[in-house]
Amino acid sequence: MPLASIPSPSQGVWHLFGVVPLRAYALCIVLGVIVAVVIGERRWRARGGEPGTIVDLAVWAVPFGLVGGRLYHVITDWQLYFGPNAPNEPIEALYVWNGGLGIWGAVALGALGVWFGCRNRGLSLGAVADTIAPGIVIAQAIGRWGNYFNQELFGSPTDLPWGLEIDPDRPGTVPGVDTYHPTFLYESIWDLALGLALIWVGRRFALRHGRVFALYVAGYTVGRFWIEGLRVDTAHHILGLRLNQWTSIIVFIGAMIYFWYARNKTNDERVGMTPELALGSPGAEGSIDPAHPSDQADDAADTAGEAARDGEGPSRDGEPEAIAGTLGEGAGDAVDVEETADPAHPADQADTSGPAGEEPQDLPQSVVVTEPAREPGADDELHKVAAEKVVVPGKDGALHEDVTVDAVSEGEKERR
Repeated sequence: MPLASIPSPSQGVWHLFGVVPLRAYALCIVLGVIVAVVIGERRWRARGGEPGTIVDLAVWAVPFGLVGGRLYHVITDWQLYFGPNAPNEPIEALYVWNGGLGIWGAVALGALGVWFGCRNRGLSLGAVADTIAPGIVIAQAIGRWGNYFNQELFGSPTDLPWGLEIDPDRPGTVPGVDTYHPTFLYESIWDLALGLALIWVGRRFALRHGRVFALYVAGYTVGRFWIEGLRVDTAHHILGLRLNQWTSIIVFIGAMIYFWYARNKTNDERVGMTPELALGSPGAEGSIDPAHPSDQADDAADTAGEAARDGEGPSRDGEPEAIAGTLGEGAGDAVDVEETADPAHPADQADTSGPAGEEPQDLPQSVVVTEPAREPGADDELHKVAAEKVVVPGKDGALHEDVTVDAVSEGEKERR
């Protein structure tokens, strides 16, 4: 008997009011999911994403992940449920609460669920994957404590002071041995350290396009490879290695290939609803450009276009709604001038600004005068005549007239 050891819990199930079972394994999984979503939400908002996005994506990821994790476990350990001397009944393959979730299947099918969610919301899968990677591995660190309560997936016998005590009647125990390597604890510590490292690396090197997620996969497989070698539970062996060790090798190579392949990606990643999807989905939020909401300037342009087609535009009948004067009447003829304002370019901002490094000056505002377009005559070759008389401030502070003629037909020149 070693001088020190880690005791195992006497039970992993409690009954609420003596009826409703509360299983430690399930509680650890749920707590891990909550922590992953909280971390993902904070990181997503820090990237400029819309709050609540990660929560919505979790609705897709969690069910897919549970199904995938259980499928991987049942497929790779089918002899536990369907073999001739199987210790469990076939129906128990559905008993998720008894333990048995393969992380490989959980991540693979969970990623498929996230892809569906990203596609519906117009988000970049790589951006989401990088955001949630640290939260996922920290959730794994929490979930591993469910194995502790179930006294399962422990390692080989050990006399180390942190050896884990396992009941002698548990599957995989060795007669006469009381303590084993706490592989659940090793993996929990590894996953927690990896999650913190991913957060630091992502900030330090500004990794994008799924490269943080690739590092998560690679880092997890490295730890899983050596921890898997310590376990003594039943598993398939290929060339002296356990099946999950071979899986770790293959997945590690794939993650490193992607990490190298994505190094030169420079295209933008969508963290909000694209303008095309926003226009096609009434009430959609999350425009990429926060300074140009899709329900403002675009709608104003559509309204102006419809007004021009209906005959309400300024040049429909040759009589604009606001006109300061016409060319040829002389500069001294004064008329009421309605100042033309550009809502996207307020006059009290850029117009009063001087050259870079100089204080703003209070200069007179320019007045744009537009001549009404005339109906084309027999000798007119153009359909529209547009001219502008611009009153601009000079260097001496006085106002000067500047006339710009965009297009004048031959017939118009004769009339003038």
